[in-house]
Amino acid sequence: MNILVTGANGQLGTELRNLAANGKDRWIFSDVSQVPGLETLSLDVSDLDTLRLLSESESVDLFINCASYSDVDKAESDQSLADSINHLAAASLAKVSFERGAFLIHISSDYVFHGDSSVPYKEDDETDPLGVYGVTKLAGERAIENSGCSYLILRTAWLFSPYGHNFVKTILELSAERPNLRVVFDQIGSPTYAADLAKFICDVVDRRQFIDGRIYHITDEGAISWYDFAKAISEIAGGYDVLAGKARRHCDILPCHSEDYPSAARRPHYSVLDKSLVKRDFGVTLPYWRDSLLKCIDRIFGMREKA
Repeated sequence: MNILVTGANGQLGTELRNLAANGKDRWIFSDVSQVPGLETLSLDVSDLDTLRLLSESESVDLFINCASYSDVDKAESDQSLADSINHLAAASLAKVSFERGAFLIHISSDYVFHGDSSVPYKEDDETDPLGVYGVTKLAGERAIENSGCSYLILRTAWLFSPYGHNFVKTILELSAERPNLRVVFDQIGSPTYAADLAKFICDVVDRRQFIDGRIYHITDEGAISWYDFAKAISEIAGGYDVLAGKARRHCDILPCHSEDYPSAARRPHYSVLDKSLVKRDFGVTLPYWRDSLLKCIDRIFGMREKA
């Protein structure tokens, strides 16, 4: 099987690249940007004609769309680009998938929900995004659903990894530099280790579990606030300093309300996703977020030692 990954230099795409090296299929990694040392085909996924040509020349059987405009705040002032990547590019991939008879796995977001619930969101709950990012991600979902192609949409949340820009890396950097940090405690969600999501996708591919025409929710297990997540990150990182014989870092992580931390985009106060369906239909056991956080931070510190 020939598999084309878009957005391959992002967090999820990089973790897929790590796992695909041991797979039986032919993986083709594409991105609009290039990273030194990574073999990546240059592809603007919103360019329908180029996408058609590449798909034909590489005889693509499966598309995995990791491309996303994920800067939630910048999306508010850059609506055109956010829509181009999150919506129109998804529509182009769906169109080409339909034309080729290929399958499409598309990554979406918890931000398609309003966040006013007090229980985890199920796949068929009403969507009502608060900002441009969520609106464009939802538009991408609907374009795929209406395309006639064979697809699987995976909604996930709060991705972290040793790669790119993410909350874990930001807290590691800031807690090493500052005596205190203020982090919102009234936004609740489920952190997701990109390596865990990548493993799930690779397992789906290896087993050919292409369940057609469905949306599934998949994150790591557990639900916490950004504040509690930041506390855990700082505490775990401090333990590595002790092991290395360094003075233990000390940064006070302080709780604050969302209104105390002004941002361009409104964010859901509660966006925990119900994962009952994905566990039932795919027979998977999902890791607990803290266990995966330990693995991620261990990798980050290991990379620093090698640098």
